[in-house]
Amino acid sequence: MPVVVVESPAKAKTINKYLGSDYTVLASYGHVRDLPPKDGSVDTDNGFDMTWEVATDSRKHVKAIADALKDDNSLILATDPDREGEAISWHLKEALTKRKSIKKDTAVSRVTFNAITKDAVTEAMKNPRDIDAPLVEAYLARRALDYLVGFNLSPVLWRKLPGARSAGRVQSVCLRLIVEREMEIEAFRAREYWSVKAQLKTQRNQSFEARLVSLSGKKLDRYDLENETQAEMAVQAVKSRDLTVTSVEAKPTSRNPSAPFMTSTLQQEASRKFGMGAKVCMSTAQRLYEAGHITYMRTDGIDMAPEAVSEARDAIKDRFGAEYVPSSPRIYKNKAKNAQEAHECIRPTDMTKDAGALGLRDADQKKLYDLIWKRTLACQMEAARLERTTVEIGSRDGEVGLRATGQVVLFDGFLRVYEEGRDDVVDDDDKRLPQIMEGEKTAKEGVTPEQHFTQPPPRYTEATLVKKMEELGIGRPSTYASVISTIQDREYVRKDKNRLFPEDKGRIVTIFLLNFFKRYVEYDFTAALEEELDDVSAGEADYKELLSKFWRDFSAAIAETSELRIAEVLDVLDDALAPQLYPPKEDGSDPRICPLCGEGSLHLKTSRSGGFVGCSRYPECRYTRPIGGDAAEQGDRVLGEDNGDEISLRSGRFGPYVQRGEVTEENKKPPRASLPKGWSPDDMDLEKALTLLSLPREVGKHPEDGEPIEAGIGRYGPFVKHGKLYANLKEVDEVFEIGINRAVDVLAEKAAKRGGGRAAAKPLKELGEHPEAGGAMNVMDGRYGPYIKWEKVNATLPKDVAPEDVTVAMAVELIAEKEAKSGKGKKKAAPKKKAAAKKPAAKKAAAKK
Repeated sequence: MPVVVVESPAKAKTINKYLGSDYTVLASYGHVRDLPPKDGSVDTDNGFDMTWEVATDSRKHVKAIADALKDDNSLILATDPDREGEAISWHLKEALTKRKSIKKDTAVSRVTFNAITKDAVTEAMKNPRDIDAPLVEAYLARRALDYLVGFNLSPVLWRKLPGARSAGRVQSVCLRLIVEREMEIEAFRAREYWSVKAQLKTQRNQSFEARLVSLSGKKLDRYDLENETQAEMAVQAVKSRDLTVTSVEAKPTSRNPSAPFMTSTLQQEASRKFGMGAKVCMSTAQRLYEAGHITYMRTDGIDMAPEAVSEARDAIKDRFGAEYVPSSPRIYKNKAKNAQEAHECIRPTDMTKDAGALGLRDADQKKLYDLIWKRTLACQMEAARLERTTVEIGSRDGEVGLRATGQVVLFDGFLRVYEEGRDDVVDDDDKRLPQIMEGEKTAKEGVTPEQHFTQPPPRYTEATLVKKMEELGIGRPSTYASVISTIQDREYVRKDKNRLFPEDKGRIVTIFLLNFFKRYVEYDFTAALEEELDDVSAGEADYKELLSKFWRDFSAAIAETSELRIAEVLDVLDDALAPQLYPPKEDGSDPRICPLCGEGSLHLKTSRSGGFVGCSRYPECRYTRPIGGDAAEQGDRVLGEDNGDEISLRSGRFGPYVQRGEVTEENKKPPRASLPKGWSPDDMDLEKALTLLSLPREVGKHPEDGEPIEAGIGRYGPFVKHGKLYANLKEVDEVFEIGINRAVDVLAEKAAKRGGGRAAAKPLKELGEHPEAGGAMNVMDGRYGPYIKWEKVNATLPKDVAPEDVTVAMAVELIAEKEAKSGKGKKKAAPKKKAAAKKPAAKKAAAKK
């Protein structure tokens, strides 16, 4: 039986169902080899030769494939139809050749299919080919570039910027976008303007709204009404005049559907409609693909196979009627210069099946499939026909003019199924207007002024960031999710309410790169490099020449920077960040003067937690504050006195805290207490500060041994303590309110759990069996936050994921990541090693995979 190799066990299971017992289908579990994380893995002095090693957890998978080849000397590589899939096939062939499992007479072929359906898979098997060498070379070039940048630039960051973790070729440019947007927001100054709206009534007592568009015979621009006084004068001008409809114009218009999904637009729409991050979106789409429900999900193509177009048109006719099917199929052309990935759009493999018909149990899969199915049908439906009406109203003397607009849907067309989401709220003026006749008089029900302020540019969401990266030509569809995930994992960026905020360390890294490696974080340079890599994939350029040209200039920049001292680097960054760190003061005083001691000068400093602003008189003055804004904005102030000590609120690099007294020779570490989570610096007063500084407080004596029980706030949050036993409290307020009885109960529960004398904790959410390896998966509440428990694997939930939002797909992915990091194999796989001794049994096990 020929041995067929794919990436995942889920994909193997689906394909095995179509191929049957004539084939042995095995999974490689992704890439089997990678560059070792050590110097010299890419030899820049020897033609950029690369040293590869098989990952520890991949050795058993390579061995399983090698063992299967002993029984059948035919290997079919059926990995995904893109550059990464081609690379995995190449790695497998190289690894198996190295261990002599592939011999001279071994038949090795490559097959690809854009959808895991019976027809697609069986057709692919009839059309084998060789591994695509240019695609592999494009992969090698990207992997070498990422290694050379990361392995050479990251140590520079570690030495020059304590606390910085690492830098990557595309990640650094992506981070720059977020940091520069934040600096735009900080530099933004709002501008006031006013508008005037009138609630009018027709002669048939039907109300509608109109806005003032001209005053004193002149067209009103956005900022013409600058203040309330001017707005009130405009209101009086409208109120004091009779208004008549001067014209009614109705224009037919139409709206066409959006193109079907490609990778970037799917990520954007999933973010807009569901708040789904790029990583979760791609993981969910992967599972839909592997189950055979959708076509391949990493693509920058938007065209659709002719047979799929025909199926979509038939499905539309059956569901909605012939009037919803256009006379000819819609054709969508790709704007991408060189489509690097699979060329068809993302669509359902069966147009007749909606999410309900598939019976999907996973909530994310159900939502995402529904989105893909609706978008695909909509893209082949009739346009929506609308009528847009504009009504002009004016006074007889021409002093005031108002306008009302509205729109009526005459035929819903594709809107019956789907409407694309928007990143920003816009006023569509899509209200329906009553019947209005030219020449008729209108009565005024009310005229109101409205105050507005210009808004700063919005922070990026994952959707708008992907859109921007696509516009600039940075990265490719297969990289967007991992790039955005990486900068969050490195704590350069945090996601809050679906918006991306740069952390201080992310800002420092970006400013450092802009000042010392500017060329390599330029948008044009990165986009041009992507185009060169596309040329390699098309077989039009030599990848080693590309690497040589890049390395010549990049290594020179590394050598120059390595000579700089940390103090010199900080001076440059301090000057570059000066507008944000030290904004001008209203009284004209020096913004760099320390607000605490009044003598020292403020300067940028770094620590393992990132950058911060500190006083030059350290350690005599220990004033610090986070990057951004001045002391007043950070809330540093004296709260009052207690027993002769000054109690102050301060901002440190770990956040706001309260302090008793000052640093002196005798008292180098005055009492301090950080503000607990949820406590705002703006709400702090002397009483609250003294309460914090009094912690830990004694709750009472333990009834069993008479030893004190204390309540306090520690590194991991609020707690009660008895001897060496600590027990976490749910809320900060409990620290100040908890009584002796409740404290004893909490400590007893903790002791019982530790001693095993109590039943296991109740899961926050039960997820059911692991779909690939079996065993219960549950979301548990742990000391360091919620986590997923499966067998002996505990995988911590990301900060922005709530326990109730965890899906089976998400859990499987997090478990796999945890296993990969720890280097452990799956527990369920262990018994199969015994069966491998008997060839027939091993082969049977392989087929089941």
